[in-house]
Amino acid sequence: MEERLKKYLAEMENQAVLWEKGNGTGLTEQEKEWQKKELLTQIEFFQHERLVHLIVTVTFAVLTMLAIVGVLLTPQPALFALILLLLILLIPYIRHYYILENGVQKLYGYYDRLVYSFKKDKNLPTVSTLVEESGMPRTTSEG
Repeated sequence: MEERLKKYLAEMENQAVLWEKGNGTGLTEQEKEWQKKELLTQIEFFQHERLVHLIVTVTFAVLTMLAIVGVLLTPQPALFALILLLLILLIPYIRHYYILENGVQKLYGYYDRLVYSFKKDKNLPTVSTLVEESGMPRTTSEG
């Protein structure tokens, strides 16, 4: 899932650059609506994946904490082994959840960029214009 998310984010960055250059203004309203729906569908998929991993990560964190409390109450070698095993599993889960969370947040940004760039036809400001006017530094996606 991580690789799929990274590929999709790279594809969306390329699309967003095209949208902001005005290439999206030549699309029909139906094509624009399809692109918005497609992006929202992908956001939903990644949100679901993020929710599942949040549940798994929190479950492993709670189990780890319970095992630590168990060791404090009754120090047994089996509980030390359990804590070690849970930590070995918990660390990659936290990393994966972090990647999913940041990826979904980036997708929200791409959706905003898409909507603003498609509204160029209606003389509304683009994201680039808003960023320039605000004096905020422009962020770029990390690959």
